Amino acid sequence: MKKILVVDDEAHIRQLYKDELEEEGYDVLLAASGDEALKVIESEHIDLVMLDIKMPDINGLEILGKIKEINDKLPVILVSAYDTYKQDFTSWVAEDYIVKSSDLNEIKEKVKKFIEI
Repeated sequence: MKKILVVDDEAHIRQLYKDELEEEGYDVLLAASGDEALKVIESEHIDLVMLDIKMPDINGLEILGKIKEINDKLPVILVSAYDTYKQDFTSWVAEDYIVKSSDLNEIKEKVKKFIEI
């Protein structure tokens, strides 16, 4: 089973993504902070990371850089409520960028694009 790490500081968003992605057949791990996410990535085999940008401890773009230092082949999808970060060159390191929405079909499609079950 493919393993996805969802990194978001909002508990209800983490749980929503977990529930939806588990229904699609993925094993989903959760992290509430950048530091927590990096610890998971260093200790677990992760197939894909869904990463929020605006978080209290470390900005998601900084975490993205650290993830790519650990494993430059690990696909990362940035998920943000703001589309302004799309213009930031750092975000271009990610495999994709999704603006948060109540419609989770885009997220599911992007995940399938990067993970083959």
